[in-house]
Amino acid sequence: MTQTPGTTADATAKADDPRGRILDGFLALLSERSFERIGLSDVATRAGVSLAELRAAFGSTFDMLSTFIRDVDRKVLAGVAAEGDEAMADQPARDRVFDVVMRRLDVLAPHKDALRSLLKSVRRNPFFALALNKQAVRSAQWMLAAAKIDTAGLKGAARAQGLALVQARVLETFLRDEDPGLAKTMSVLDRELAKGERALGLLGNLCVLATCGGRRAERAAPYAGPAPQEPAAA
Repeated sequence: MTQTPGTTADATAKADDPRGRILDGFLALLSERSFERIGLSDVATRAGVSLAELRAAFGSTFDMLSTFIRDVDRKVLAGVAAEGDEAMADQPARDRVFDVVMRRLDVLAPHKDALRSLLKSVRRNPFFALALNKQAVRSAQWMLAAAKIDTAGLKGAARAQGLALVQARVLETFLRDEDPGLAKTMSVLDRELAKGERALGLLGNLCVLATCGGRRAERAAPYAGPAPQEPAAA
């Protein structure tokens, strides 16, 4: 997977931004150890800031994690906006959601080690899993909005929870998928979206998904390629 190198201006901005350095330090630590073993002093040391500077920027390590999730949301939304509303306006809802989730995985790709560590903590600690689910649902609301799916009211909340579950399942495959084209990841995403739409309205009016049957939208590299096919039944 090709990553765009940062510019000198980006590096300078990060050097002047303690929040950015702190987040980088936190994610580096998360790639090395479990979330519950990361202390505030550890983050301050890794980021090269004082505890006073750390406290001015973040309230806790969970706050850092929440900020990382919001930053991922922002980058996905900015990417969608850069292409304009017309880019996928004529595509079925299922294709729009598919595109947004793949964009999100593109943003997450540099942080696979940290995400693997995070998933291990989620499996060990149900209370942490519940807290993180709230963040995931809030994030999913923004992803649905980017896909032009209504997020209002109880139906919107159900759709967001459904998409959060879909993304969690897809993430596990994504973290094991070493194929640059992410064929396995796209296949699982396609299947999970199909399952979600059938699960007693779990995704609500991701409506036309059950009948749209349309092609997956063509994507820019690194995900360009033919539509994923669901594996044949055993």
